[in-house]
Amino acid sequence: MKPTRVLILVSLLVAAASPAFADATVFIGSAFNPDNRPVKGFAIGAGILVLGFEFEYAEVSESAENAAPSLRTGMGNVLVQTPFPVAGMQFYATAGGGAYRERLGDQHETQFGANSGGGVKISLAGPIRARIDYRIFKLRGEPLHSVVHRVYAGLNLAF
Repeated sequence: MKPTRVLILVSLLVAAASPAFADATVFIGSAFNPDNRPVKGFAIGAGILVLGFEFEYAEVSESAENAAPSLRTGMGNVLVQTPFPVAGMQFYATAGGGAYRERLGDQHETQFGANSGGGVKISLAGPIRARIDYRIFKLRGEPLHSVVHRVYAGLNLAF
């Protein structure tokens, strides 16, 4: 291919590329299995069109009286999302993996985990959105509870 054609092709691709976007979320919610416990955390991500990437950290509180362990997760996720809000809502599906630490009293397990789920980012005002998310975590190794369900609501800032 001639250098002029390559230059024209690269110029067209750069001109047609959409800008990247990023966002950050702080959230609170509830984790299930074996008992409802509060969860809090944050996520930060970036994406182009329908594909996004995010890092998320979350901490689930321990409930010793119900033998429900605390759970800390640090997960890297891939999101597939609508490229723009539909009626003010941007839907997404996500999957990923990372590390977790489960602890109940003196027992603990640190290992790899995976998660999948989905949610919606709802436009509120300007770059501020509400985010509602549901995830299923599958924990490897020998955790007390190998499957944990989590739901949360949070505030999301797009930038």
